[in-house]
Amino acid sequence: MSIELTNTMIFWGAALALLCVVASGLSRRVGAPVLLVFLVLGMLAGKEGVGGIRFDDIEQAFMFGSIALALIIFDGGQGARKDTFRVSLGPALSLATVGVVITAALTGLAVRLILGLPWLEALLIGAIVGSTDAAAVFGLLRAAGLELKERTGATLEIESGSNDPMAIFLTITLVELLVLRSDYPGWEVLAAFIQQMGMGIVLGAAGGYLLVLLLKRLPLPLSMYPLLALAGGMSVFGLTNLWGGSGFLAIYVVGIMVGNASLPHAKDIRRLHDGVAWLAQIGMFLMLGLLITPSSLVPVFLPAMGIALALILVARPMAVLLSLLPFHFPWREQLFISWCGLRGAVPIILALFPSLAGLEMSATYFELAFFVVLVSLVLQGWTIAPVARWLRVEVPHSLEEPEHLVLKIPDDQEKELLVYQAVTGSPAINLPVRRLPLSGGAQLMGVVRHGILLEDWQEQKLLADDYVVVLAADGGIPALARLFAPTEVRSYLQSSAFFGNFVIKPDAKLADLSQMYGFEVPEALQAMTVAAIFDKRFHHKPVVGDRVRLGVVQLVVKKLDGDRIAAVGLKLG
Repeated sequence: MSIELTNTMIFWGAALALLCVVASGLSRRVGAPVLLVFLVLGMLAGKEGVGGIRFDDIEQAFMFGSIALALIIFDGGQGARKDTFRVSLGPALSLATVGVVITAALTGLAVRLILGLPWLEALLIGAIVGSTDAAAVFGLLRAAGLELKERTGATLEIESGSNDPMAIFLTITLVELLVLRSDYPGWEVLAAFIQQMGMGIVLGAAGGYLLVLLLKRLPLPLSMYPLLALAGGMSVFGLTNLWGGSGFLAIYVVGIMVGNASLPHAKDIRRLHDGVAWLAQIGMFLMLGLLITPSSLVPVFLPAMGIALALILVARPMAVLLSLLPFHFPWREQLFISWCGLRGAVPIILALFPSLAGLEMSATYFELAFFVVLVSLVLQGWTIAPVARWLRVEVPHSLEEPEHLVLKIPDDQEKELLVYQAVTGSPAINLPVRRLPLSGGAQLMGVVRHGILLEDWQEQKLLADDYVVVLAADGGIPALARLFAPTEVRSYLQSSAFFGNFVIKPDAKLADLSQMYGFEVPEALQAMTVAAIFDKRFHHKPVVGDRVRLGVVQLVVKKLDGDRIAAVGLKLG
């Protein structure tokens, strides 16, 4: 390869990435799914587009796609909070295993009916498009600015980050059966499944534990900690694959452990990895757009559209219904989870397996998977926000932690030195410093005004742009976030409009409330408390935003303290 060609490729690659970043900002204004923008730009740059770039190296595309997908899953794992597992872990794992199998089987049935392919080939196409895509789900939920009910949002994120191993396992198994021309896989399939999933969990947990220890104890320059986390996660991914396990499951487990550990430079790690994940998404979707020949999609338009609609409207809803049956999800949340089963890069990457194995119809598999992804991104991705509002699974935005400086104090109590700015609109403004409501053992260390540490800071009132220095452990940080975060007025999700103007205690009796606010309560419920009726309706796992209607009154969970309801809003009408 000549120097001139190398420089040309570097320029066009960087220019395309730059165009994708700029286009992502513009796409949010028109509500277009940002991943669809990347895919279309890749097609425009391809051999039948204005760019005329020829790219058909399947092996290189598979290698780059696998690395990019691992980076995205690692970042997604870091965003999975362990405090959401109480309501989401079981349902998400059911969707990631049983749900993928049901989706693949029903989609395979649709392929069999529409294209008349043999069962193994039909099921292979079903397995290829059987899993939701972490990049698509994470990217679209964040781009839409949606704050979903905890039960719904956490289930979707954990499912999309953990269901790839099952889809990969099914795809590889069916490809091997087609290569070997065997219809009876026997116990080898079960043994391979146990090996891949078991090793993925064990090596992921062991690697995550060691990586967290390194991040806590290894003295490095500040900028090296995010790189250590990234290199450690990818090392576990590669080693697990080498030993016959599921590297994608392993790196997701590592991401969960890193994201939920108390690390000195956790914010720096997350910021870098968010950027790396976005870069991986851009590169992966551009590459996949380059691989496709748009003219080849025309012959498969009708059958591919039928398969896509069968997947979106039949297979995914049935899989969600059956997978969530033991968990008693409200029907609105089940409908939204069904609609949020977005397909993205994973099916297209999986569609490369038949080509690597040399199967005859590999081009057809790839074209069908690509078309299904296009339909999913356009139909589901474009409507995710209005569907969430229509089904009422969106809640008012929780308080975002304000920007602050952090210095980790290396001791057994894991305390941090925090510096918050008193910004205009925050509750801290004009409060006497000595009366600031702190909790969790937090201690005030001083106030900086105009670059000078005040000597009599305890006698001062906080002014806008003052900096407050606090020594705190993890327990005191939520109270500080509420104190220094600016309050915002939101339109259709204002707190009073969503939760109601009245706040009641969870131990209040329904009979007493009915007399006070003038609404009727069935005789069988009059002796129950507010908390008890929510526990009964939502099987002891209520989340913020859950509501119970009693005549003209709605009771809405407003605040939780761990697993218990701390406050309930009462809304008339």
